[in-house]
Amino acid sequence: MVKDTAELIKELDLCPDFKTFYEENESQLLQKELPALLEELMKGISLSKTDVIRNSGLNEIYAYQIFSGKRKPSRKKLLALAVGMQLAPSHVQELLRCAGYAPLYVKLPYDSVVIYGICKKMSVPEINELLFRYCKDFIG
Repeated sequence: MVKDTAELIKELDLCPDFKTFYEENESQLLQKELPALLEELMKGISLSKTDVIRNSGLNEIYAYQIFSGKRKPSRKKLLALAVGMQLAPSHVQELLRCAGYAPLYVKLPYDSVVIYGICKKMSVPEINELLFRYCKDFIG
């Protein structure tokens, strides 16, 4: 059974010690490392890492360091990589959570543009054009 965040917080508050909480809820906690999730997601797409990196607009060396775990990307760079991978919105959210970042939230102007771009399968430059027009910001 998957517990929602509110339920886990309630259990954490009521638990006498963290060890007990951890042992009872270890399966509910995010366990994947970012490089492992990236590799898993790469298996589900028909693009090579080279294609993904080119599509993301990120520096090639930096992007390979993200894949290997040598660098932790910013939220914006991770979004550029997700767009380059042409991930579904649910996988983008999973990637953000895995990296410790807030998921995309449609009520935030920046995030709503990014969500729109992801849903419409737009490229990084196309999303950046919308972001600049509506938010004066960029991904990547």
